Amino acid sequence: MLNLKLSHNPLIQYRPIRTSDLEVLEKIHGDLFPIRYESEFFQNVVNGRDIVSWGAVDRNRPNEQSDELIGFVTARTVLAKDSDIEEFLRYDSSRSEQTLIYILTLGVADSYRNLGIASSLIREVIKYASNIPICRAVYLHVISYNNPAIYLYKKMSFQCVRRLSAFYFINGQHYDAYLFIYYVNGGRSPCSPFFQLEDLLERPLSKSAVANSWTTIFPRELIKLIVTGAKSGFRMVAAKLWRKEDRKPSKWSKCKESGSLLPTKHNKRMPTEGALSQFV
Repeated sequence: MLNLKLSHNPLIQYRPIRTSDLEVLEKIHGDLFPIRYESEFFQNVVNGRDIVSWGAVDRNRPNEQSDELIGFVTARTVLAKDSDIEEFLRYDSSRSEQTLIYILTLGVADSYRNLGIASSLIREVIKYASNIPICRAVYLHVISYNNPAIYLYKKMSFQCVRRLSAFYFINGQHYDAYLFIYYVNGGRSPCSPFFQLEDLLERPLSKSAVANSWTTIFPRELIKLIVTGAKSGFRMVAAKLWRKEDRKPSKWSKCKESGSLLPTKHNKRMPTEGALSQFV
């Protein structure tokens, strides 16, 4: 798709960000974000110090600018047990090495918007996370007024799980944020009905637990069939059974994987490295 703001047909390619990108990276951040970032952040990005990054370039760009950044995404690896989204993970405390990928910043130069560049950059992050066997999710925070970014993440199947009140403090004003999660490598929310079924099968049940468990709704053998079928690609079967019984009381937390936000947590942050807005 031709962007009317461009005088040529762009040829977009993606590559890791390197040290020669420092000046342009700082400029694009300054143009896109309402805050100023410390030089240490940019040094960490271009030198790959605890941060992974990808850049977008236009190989058809004139005036010897064919290798100059026109978009970027930065991210870092965090331990699941040290993250602030542990409650949204089916987390095995015995596996302390499980990790997550946290997206720090995402941006595309104004003249290159609506070309699918931001989506491609996010896919690079998801692919990277998916290739790490112990990684369980990609997650990020989005400032509440950034509607293009919110729309983009929803379109790419990120789950909006919480609204955080007064999460950001920018130029003397508080702003809410949304928390988005994309699960990889079998990771999923503990509020998932499939997690609840598997958890029921994996642990011994006392008599009192049985009285309040899913076994009062389905025979244990049927639950096994549902889980097995779901893992084999027959998720529609389990979904129908779930909808049929969704009005019955359950001992599980009343939350959903998507379409509904959990209660606000007051976790105020200054917009520094590790808590940055996404702009696309």
